[in-house]
Amino acid sequence: MKATQTQPITVSQLNRQSKELLETYLHNVVVTGEISNLARPRSGHWYFSLKDERAQVRCAMFKNRTQFVNFAPKEGDQVIIYASVSLYEARGDYQLIVNKMESAGEGALRAAFDALKKHLFTQGLFNQEYKQALPKHPQHLGVITSPTGAAIRDVLSVLKRRMPSLPVSIYPTQVQGQQAAAQIVAAIERANRDQQCDVIILTRGGGSLEDLWPFNEEAVAWAIFHSRIPIISAVGHEVDVSISDFVADVRAATPSAAAEMVSMDRFEWLGRFENAERALLRAWSNRIQHWQFRVEQLSKRIRHPREKLQENMQRLDMASMRLNTIMEKQLQREQTRVAHLVHRFYQVQPQRQLERQKLQLQQLNKRLQLAMKQELNQFKHRLQNQAEVLNAVSPLSTLGRGYAILTTESGEAIRSSKQVTAGDTIHGRLHQGSITATILNSDDAN
Repeated sequence: MKATQTQPITVSQLNRQSKELLETYLHNVVVTGEISNLARPRSGHWYFSLKDERAQVRCAMFKNRTQFVNFAPKEGDQVIIYASVSLYEARGDYQLIVNKMESAGEGALRAAFDALKKHLFTQGLFNQEYKQALPKHPQHLGVITSPTGAAIRDVLSVLKRRMPSLPVSIYPTQVQGQQAAAQIVAAIERANRDQQCDVIILTRGGGSLEDLWPFNEEAVAWAIFHSRIPIISAVGHEVDVSISDFVADVRAATPSAAAEMVSMDRFEWLGRFENAERALLRAWSNRIQHWQFRVEQLSKRIRHPREKLQENMQRLDMASMRLNTIMEKQLQREQTRVAHLVHRFYQVQPQRQLERQKLQLQQLNKRLQLAMKQELNQFKHRLQNQAEVLNAVSPLSTLGRGYAILTTESGEAIRSSKQVTAGDTIHGRLHQGSITATILNSDDAN
C-alpha cells in the first residue's frame, strides 16, 4: 500500500514496506568493516555493529550460521560479511542479516585459492577417472596429521569403538604454518615407500582459511594425485573446503567421518558373523538332510551279496560265451586270410614263376614249330603249283619235244634269219644240253 495525501499509513506499514523493499533489492551484499559492540547471548545468536571511519551498520548473525564460522571474532576485528539488507520492524532499525563471515585477511587467500583451484582443474587433477577406490576391508591404516591435534584423537576414538583390531601407522606432520606443506608431501611419499598401508587419512581439525592453507598448496595437491595408496581428505569441519578435498580419492566431512569410512562397526561385524553362522548351519542342515535322503534311497536298492554275485557270475558266463564265439569267428577269418595269403605266396614264388614261364615257352616253341612247318608246307605246295603253272607256259617244255632255242653271241634270241649272216656263231639250247654252231648260209624266207 502506498501513502497518499488522503490516506495515511501506519508506522508498522511503513516499516514493513521498507523491509520488503530492502530485502528485494539488496538481497545479497558483501561488506567489509570493523566489529564493534559484539554481543553473544545464550541463544547462540551474534549481534554487533560493522563500522568504518565514517559510518556504521547494525548486524545480526543467527545460530544456524554462527556455527560455521571457523574463527572466534572479537572487538576490533576486520571482517568480510556476506549478508542481506533488512529492517527490524519493531524499532525501525536498518540492519544486515549475516549469512557468512570471514576474516578480512582471508580475501587474498580466497583469491589465491580460487586461482589454484582453476589451474589444477585444467590440469585434470580433479577428474573422477583418476580417483582410486577405497579397499573394501582395509588391512592397515595410515594417518597423516599432527600427533597432538584433536583430529588424531577423533580418528583413534572412532577406531577403538568400531574396529580396535585395525593396525594404524601415524605419520606426524605439522598441519599449520610455513613448514606444514613440505612435511605433508614428505609424509605422503614416505607412506608410499613403506607400502604398509592400503589407505591413508589426511586430516586436521577446523580453523580459518589461513590455518588450513597448507592443504591448499600445489605441492600437496600433486603429492596426493601421485599417491599409489588411496587418500581420504578430512580437513577442517564440514563447511571447510580445501584443494586436497578436490584432489583426494574421497573427501570426508570430519576426521571422525573419515575413520568411519575405513572401519566397520564391530557390532555390525558380529551381526554379519552371526548371520553367516546361521546360514552355514542351515546349509549343513540341508546338506545332511539331503544325504540322509540319499542314504535311504540307496538302502532300498541294496540287495543280498549272493544275488549280486550270481548275477555277476551269469553276466560273466554270458560274456565268456560271447567272447568264445567272437574268438572262433575271428580265428576262422584269420585262417581263411592266412590260406589266401599262402596261396598268393605260392603264386608269386620265383621257382613256380620260372616253371610256368618254361612251360609257356615250351608250349610257344611247339606252337611256333608247328606253325613254321605248316607255313613251310603251305609254301612248298604253293611253289609246286606255281612251278607246274610256270612249266606249262615255259619254253623249256617245248624243248622237250625236240625244239631248240637259238641265241646270238650276245644272248639275243634269234627269231629271224636276218639276225645272222654267214660266219656268225650262234648258240642253241636243247632239252638236254646246248650246242654252238657257225652260220654257213642265211636265207631270207621272204
